[in-house]
Amino acid sequence: MRTVVAITGASGSNFAVNFITKCPSEKFLVVSKWGKRVIHEELGLKFEEIESMVDNTYSDSDLAAPFASGSNHFDSLVIVPCSISTLNKIASGISDTLITRMAQVALKERRRLVIALRETPLDSITLENALKLSNAGAIIAPVSPGLYLDENTISDLADTFSDKLLSLIGIHKENGWKNKEI
Repeated sequence: MRTVVAITGASGSNFAVNFITKCPSEKFLVVSKWGKRVIHEELGLKFEEIESMVDNTYSDSDLAAPFASGSNHFDSLVIVPCSISTLNKIASGISDTLITRMAQVALKERRRLVIALRETPLDSITLENALKLSNAGAIIAPVSPGLYLDENTISDLADTFSDKLLSLIGIHKENGWKNKEI
């Protein structure tokens, strides 16, 4: 399985790094300019430190990268975290970066596209565009980790959300919701 992970400039880069470390498939990474800055500000990491966690990386400005074409197969594109700007561009058909172009490829080729939206509140335009993308086949998965597996730390929440993302791209984990004695 080939998974492309895209990181935009929305807050929540810890969720992206957690997903990258947990995803067992062949992984490719594209990080926007602002995504790199947020990773550094939130986690103190340089892009090179994340680059070593994946099989290959591509520049967000490289529209000649392999995954900008439907001829180069990938199974899923997970945009985590996804800014509202990126979601709105994708919904409007704007393919001015590798991230937005790959999203268009995923939609036109009917490949799995998971958009982990990480902003709040959401305006009416973004909600309408999220609906438009959902109707086109994208999975809109706001960064909203579960609170039912005894999560005690931010890292626990990121683990739970990564497991959800893995499930959405077809990689199922054994642990799920636990019945608790009342």
